[in-house]
Amino acid sequence: MSRKPDDKTHSLKPLKWYKSLATGRGRLEAGAFLVEGSRAIDQVISSDPAAIIEIVSAKEPPPVYRKYVNRIVTLSQLNSICSTKTPQGIAAVVRLPLETYSDRLPDFPGDKILVLEDIQDPGNVGTLIRTAAAFGYAGAILTDKCADPFSPKCVQAAAGTVLSLWLRRTSRYLELVKILKNKGHTLVAADLRGDENISVLQGRAKLLLALGNEAGGLSKSLLEIANYRLRIPIIREKTESLNVAACGAICMYLSSHIST
Repeated sequence: MSRKPDDKTHSLKPLKWYKSLATGRGRLEAGAFLVEGSRAIDQVISSDPAAIIEIVSAKEPPPVYRKYVNRIVTLSQLNSICSTKTPQGIAAVVRLPLETYSDRLPDFPGDKILVLEDIQDPGNVGTLIRTAAAFGYAGAILTDKCADPFSPKCVQAAAGTVLSLWLRRTSRYLELVKILKNKGHTLVAADLRGDENISVLQGRAKLLLALGNEAGGLSKSLLEIANYRLRIPIIREKTESLNVAACGAICMYLSSHIST
């Protein structure tokens, strides 16, 4: 593993340091996470270019990445630190936004916010974050039982969008939801026992969209404080329910369109 010859301040780290970023403890200790593939890296740069700490690649990276600290490694070394089976030959070490794990909202939380309760599949969490970014959601509140949004599978599913909106992962998520409700946000909960009335999502200036656990759905505690409970109309003779990521995508699409 080599570094740029003019880099005099960035210490050369062992491979095990990069491998540790696959674990929650390792990410917190390092204050960093790994993003794999040029498209995902480009998305991170678009959202927060200063968050890139280092580029790690198996060959000389494209010019756009050369303003960052670069490490050239062998392909086998890169494969050993990447989680994907077929890495794209490049990865980035990115600064971890530690406020993600606090129970304090941003000063300006925005209008549309996702609420994820105990969604445990990292692919679902990452896909929902990516979809939220695509439909202009400002942030997402996750319970501490949700998959970590900066875990490798989440980051991969989010395709580099994890820095495109603010995130909070905390056991005190209900408190944050109540604070936002008191500031004028409407809480719409996706619920199999809800009403098939998609209009509750449309034309909302301030919206909290809540999605629940893959098997159990939303908790009673969250449902009790919801302004509306929404059920997506589907052909129930053919399927009982939608995957939570599909449900979330439909709801976020509907919330971004004003009814006519």
